[in-house]
Amino acid sequence: MTDSWTAAAVLGAIVLVGSSVQRMAGIGFALVSAPALVMVLPPADGVALCNCAAGVISAIGLVTAWRRIRLGAMLPLVLAATATVPLGAWVAGRLPPPVLLASMGVLVSAAVLLVMCGTRVPALRGRGGAFTAGAASGFMNASAGVGGPAISLYAVNAGWTVREFVPNAQFYGLLVNLFSVAVKGPPHLAAPAWLLSGAGIAAGSVVGRFLAARTPEGPARRIVLLLALGGGLATALKGLSQF
Repeated sequence: MTDSWTAAAVLGAIVLVGSSVQRMAGIGFALVSAPALVMVLPPADGVALCNCAAGVISAIGLVTAWRRIRLGAMLPLVLAATATVPLGAWVAGRLPPPVLLASMGVLVSAAVLLVMCGTRVPALRGRGGAFTAGAASGFMNASAGVGGPAISLYAVNAGWTVREFVPNAQFYGLLVNLFSVAVKGPPHLAAPAWLLSGAGIAAGSVVGRFLAARTPEGPARRIVLLLALGGGLATALKGLSQF
């Protein structure tokens, strides 16, 4: 019983940190939490828990921001993502754990570096760019739990402001994470893990709101991305060490 609650407390702490940075900076839950979750759970369950938690956090964020959703802009992103989520789930379900860990670490690290550099990609502009970004995001969301970077890159190339990006990213995250969980099923967790993960989401929302009022947006995003880069590299190294 003690071991079960100890493991659940570790999961709850990871979710709390991810929820806090998401609330503080508007991005970052999956980037920060997914690498840690796949190192303490079987990789498939870690990704699935990341999908569940990210969906809930997106729903919480939309409570006060739903009026700023741009449905016309989001439709091609969501449609493209739903087309590739099954492929991402299929790939994740068939890769050996070391390969999944290494692949996920490389994907997270590469995505973070692209976002940090503010990379401009002509292929990510216009409606075609929306379909490209959505397809890449859906695959990465289902296979590695990190669909946000592709959407962030699309927003950069579309010239969206932070105020425009955050509610639309939350809307996208809610739908695509729900679909990912529907395709793959929920993670196999004991009751204490579910309980403390939920508590982590609630506590993280409060902590993140407190930090958001005291941390400028620029430094907050840099902190999130540096944490995510460290997590991605650590995950890749753990996967490579198991070959």
